[in-house]
Amino acid sequence: MDAIVYTSETGSTKSYAEMLSRSTGLPVFSLVEAKKKLSSGAKIIYLGWIMASSVKGYSDAARRFDVKAVCAVGMGRTGTQLKEVREKNKIPDKTPLFTLQGDFDVKKLHGVYRAMMGVMVKTVGKALADKPDRTPEEDDMLDMMLTGSPRVKAENLKSVLKWYEGEKA
Repeated sequence: MDAIVYTSETGSTKSYAEMLSRSTGLPVFSLVEAKKKLSSGAKIIYLGWIMASSVKGYSDAARRFDVKAVCAVGMGRTGTQLKEVREKNKIPDKTPLFTLQGDFDVKKLHGVYRAMMGVMVKTVGKALADKPDRTPEEDDMLDMMLTGSPRVKAENLKSVLKWYEGEKA
């Protein structure tokens, strides 16, 4: 494995990439930096943020590099949305896919993403708040939208690190 490459909008994906780098010893680059510093075909672990099941920057990274695993960071709980994310991004079945829950702060979003998520928080947040029989996942989502409490945690990388250790063997 040559490097960890990421695209981040609010900092959650960058935080995970840096944690993964510390645990693996692999260098970490933003996708913009990686295009300048890594050779075409370099073996990478790609981390990107999720927007409507699309992993931002993945298709660009996959065209340029040999993506050995994908970590998609979004609002959903770690380990969820795997089928939707794999299908939407056409991630090959042989490529390991991990989803990681990131932090949520509308104020850190830029441009159209900030406007879209502001509307989503108002509509979905109100619907969830008014729902009497919320699931634990819905409670978590509502808490995330209302409080922005931190979700980026080293423990969310356990599956990624287990896969990586198996790759090194």
